[in-house]
Amino acid sequence: MELGTIQSIILSSYPRAILHVDGDAFFTSVEQSIHPAWKGQPMVTGKERGIIACASYEAKRLGIKRGIRLHEAVRMCPDLLVVPSDYETYSLYSKRMFAIMRRFTPAVEENSIDEGFADLTGLRRIHHTSYEDIARRMKAEIQQELDLTVSVGLSLSKGLSKLCSKFRKPDGFTAVAGYHLHILLARTPLAEVWGFGANTTNLLHKHGLRTALDFVQKPESWAEKLLGKLGREIWNELRGTSMYPVNPEEKSGYATISKCKTFTAPSADREFVFAKLVRNVESACIKLRRHRLRTRFLMVALRRRDFSQVVLEAKLNRATAAPQEMIPLVQQMFAALYEPGLEYRTTMVVMGNLEEDREEQYELFQDRVRIDSMERAAAALDRINERFGKHKLALGSSLFLDRHTVTDRDEIPLRKQHLLPGETPRRRLNLPQLDLPGTRRI
Repeated sequence: MELGTIQSIILSSYPRAILHVDGDAFFTSVEQSIHPAWKGQPMVTGKERGIIACASYEAKRLGIKRGIRLHEAVRMCPDLLVVPSDYETYSLYSKRMFAIMRRFTPAVEENSIDEGFADLTGLRRIHHTSYEDIARRMKAEIQQELDLTVSVGLSLSKGLSKLCSKFRKPDGFTAVAGYHLHILLARTPLAEVWGFGANTTNLLHKHGLRTALDFVQKPESWAEKLLGKLGREIWNELRGTSMYPVNPEEKSGYATISKCKTFTAPSADREFVFAKLVRNVESACIKLRRHRLRTRFLMVALRRRDFSQVVLEAKLNRATAAPQEMIPLVQQMFAALYEPGLEYRTTMVVMGNLEEDREEQYELFQDRVRIDSMERAAAALDRINERFGKHKLALGSSLFLDRHTVTDRDEIPLRKQHLLPGETPRRRLNLPQLDLPGTRRI
């Protein structure tokens, strides 16, 4: 069947106008914005991990992509520029990008560090122009002020706008009105639909479906019977009925909190690896207390040099956010996982079954004095670290962190090497530093 013979799904243009902004190779683009001499070069970030965190489009054209080991990438491109990740600066650029988006509409949802949604519905009269022009102006201001390219998609729902932003990456702009949805959906494989994983895609293939248009031409009841609530929601999203409104509220709820740290050099030093794991626990507990949460579930993982991983899970007797209360259990889990003689490259903790930190009823045989003292100690630790810097006061195992083996992967980002007057390694101004050849830093 030719596209011209397919009946339009919606006859109106924009009953809702939802925008999706997606940064193009965001981390490397930020690096190239700060270091103009690096533009046009194949480059990657992730030197500190040994695995590519982000690859520029110049590198992607050579087959280099995220997740590839650095030595494999350098073998593919001997001139590859490899730099350590500077997440602090990426976060600053992210905040500035979303601030630009909010100039056009207050309804902006930060979906991740490099992508977000905006609801433009009803703003044509305020901006005295079309939805397409508002989106183009937003894209142009981001590029002009941050020297970053973004791909922008405009359509009737989050799911559709996300499809549109992918359509012409990088530096793309795609707007699809309601009466053209069938054209977009006919050109969209099921695997590219937001919310469809590999298993769902394979299931739909078994029913003879190949494109998003094939899926939406089925009855809504069929989609819900096969895929449940998610299938019904995606079916409506693809047909232009918004099921997931743009939520401008800052994220406050967490299902889990995790902390993961990869060493720049794998280590077989038991005390050092355990110290890294305990530091993860401390960092996760700091975040728990900041959001007034406690955990009842703990998962510990150790990743070996060969990338194989061992994992243990445990339930806590009571919900807590005090690392001192968790450490005895963490020691037992570590002892069960650690194998002497093997080198480890990553430690990770995941805390789940989270609940609000509120007054609780103690059980009869709980050591209330000990529990109260640990909670007071954690509160005192937060006050000290807030004043003097994170982890200035830490558990005794942190003394073994100095056993770290220094390698060339320990290079720190330039932003941290050149501090402005009054800055410290832990406390810096929220300003990225532009690196121009031949200029002197302040």
